[in-house]
Amino acid sequence: MKLMSSQGYYLAAGVVIAATLVGVVAAYPHLPEVIPVHWDARGHVNEWGPKWSLFLLGPGIMVFMVLLFAAIPWLSPKQFEVESFRATYLYIMIMIVSMMAYAQILIVLAALGVPFDMTRAVEGCVCLLIALLGNVMGKVRRNFFVGIRTPWTLTNERVWNATHRLGAKTLFAGGLAGLLAVILKAPFWLPLAAIAISALIPVTYSLVFYKQLEHRGEL
Repeated sequence: MKLMSSQGYYLAAGVVIAATLVGVVAAYPHLPEVIPVHWDARGHVNEWGPKWSLFLLGPGIMVFMVLLFAAIPWLSPKQFEVESFRATYLYIMIMIVSMMAYAQILIVLAALGVPFDMTRAVEGCVCLLIALLGNVMGKVRRNFFVGIRTPWTLTNERVWNATHRLGAKTLFAGGLAGLLAVILKAPFWLPLAAIAISALIPVTYSLVFYKQLEHRGEL
């Protein structure tokens, strides 16, 4: 995978945020004063809000997320910096921002009365995101902010690296399996189960591998 420069990722994030803002502004006159802003697992609306909240729920939170990612390198303590995998770190940022933009599109479409299955639309996006994140998880180095952060991975770099190599495979596979389940219209819990299992495997492995190293006196 060819990675952009740091400036390229921030520029891409800015473009995504600007496009989302333009979309909200264009749709705003056509929206009702009160719009749906949250759905339950079955796709039923369970929370409503004023339409101006779209600016906070979408572009506002997206800007905050980018600023947070920009601040984390400064916040990171020594020996846990994100500089060693900065391109991957920023790739994760743009994936998250893109997912938030997609979620904003879904909210606007629902507010406009466009019929679609919200549960499957969200699950499909989340599964794709997990697969894309899993694709680069093996490149994430030990830090306090992104990755599979358990007491055992944070304590030992060897455990961190081994766990993330495994996590790259399980998350990628779990994300794709979940996405396939969404496409095949499986029960709504099945994609969630695929993601949960794909995350639980490396978490459990981090404990087991740490205890193996501890037993052999290799910590």
